[in-house]
Amino acid sequence: MNNPFTTDRYRPLQSNLTDSPVLIIDTEANPQDILEAALQRIHASSDLLETLHCQCFKHGDVKDIPHITHALYLLTQDGRDLLQIAQQRMLNWKAPT
Repeated sequence: MNNPFTTDRYRPLQSNLTDSPVLIIDTEANPQDILEAALQRIHASSDLLETLHCQCFKHGDVKDIPHITHALYLLTQDGRDLLQIAQQRMLNWKAPT
């Protein structure tokens, strides 16, 4: 049986830390949907950074720093992966004749 995840159609997110990719991008999905998913993650990452910029850390705990940076990494890396797919789709796009 063919594994559909070995083709170029399905690309694993780089944030996957497992041997078998559980989170993938369907490179043939609607490019607008791919772009929207990327923007959603980048906006969430940006919003979190803005919140952190405005916070007072007097009552924070040192153990929170790795939790926050991990969340920011996942959001940003997934957004980057999605943007790369959207960019590839745009570069290969041919206008209808």
